[in-house]
Amino acid sequence: MTRPQPWPRQAFPYLHPTPTRWADNDVYGHINNVTYYAYFDTAVNAMLLARGVLDIHSGSTIGLVVETGCNYFAAAAFPELLQVGVRVASLGTSSVRYELAVFRKDDDTACAQGHFVHVYVDRATRRPVPLPADLRAVLEGLRVA
Repeated sequence: MTRPQPWPRQAFPYLHPTPTRWADNDVYGHINNVTYYAYFDTAVNAMLLARGVLDIHSGSTIGLVVETGCNYFAAAAFPELLQVGVRVASLGTSSVRYELAVFRKDDDTACAQGHFVHVYVDRATRRPVPLPADLRAVLEGLRVA
């Protein structure tokens, strides 16, 4: 298996500031691997909220994570202010594949990068629904070739 190469910061149209917390470090003195998934989820949802296409309390459509993965290249630790890059790799009728990368302050290449897939579903039935037009427009703006 070929090891992926870290993505550059400029490959991401949206960067979310992400401060580390004391609790993010593990016993080995660096950010624990599972914490990166929380960073990814926070960056995507904060961006969707800021752009007005996610209503976490009463929206009829919600995104469920159905797939995720991450590769690690360099350690980060508290206290650091990180940035999480967000881009869209592909859009389906009811799904989106996000690619995400975590950048340390002075590094232009990712210290960790990954992906997750959201399937958008009806809040009540949990059945897939087409992406709402306003959400699709925001996601198209984050799409990369």
